[in-house]
Amino acid sequence: MRYYETIYIINPNLSDEETSAVITKFNGLVEKNKGVVVKVDEWGKRTLAYAIKKFNKGCYVLLNYCGQGSIIAELERGMKLDERILQYQTVKLSDSVDPEELKAELEKDTQVEETEAAEETGSQESSESENKKEE
Repeated sequence: MRYYETIYIINPNLSDEETSAVITKFNGLVEKNKGVVVKVDEWGKRTLAYAIKKFNKGCYVLLNYCGQGSIIAELERGMKLDERILQYQTVKLSDSVDPEELKAELEKDTQVEETEAAEETGSQESSESENKKEE
């Protein structure tokens, strides 16, 4: 299977339920076409570099998935027809990949990041308490 990454921008005026419905729709479209969703990363509302369809902000979503080449045509067709999508771009990351290994690797990376963040927070709290003791 090939490994792809699609980033798309959703209309910022949609409610949270509507935004999650759009994300669910495209995840389902990948799975319907015999693809495997590896990771969905919602970046939230951000300011756009330039106005797209008269919008200055948009909700960014990063979708990593595996599938055959035909999955791209169907996914981009769906995004083109959906008025809630402002812009999208797809990039092929790898020609042959095992989706289960990717998921395991991403989960491991996420756990490492969470551990580092927790350690950093703990070290900041201890240095703050030391500073208060010195005063």
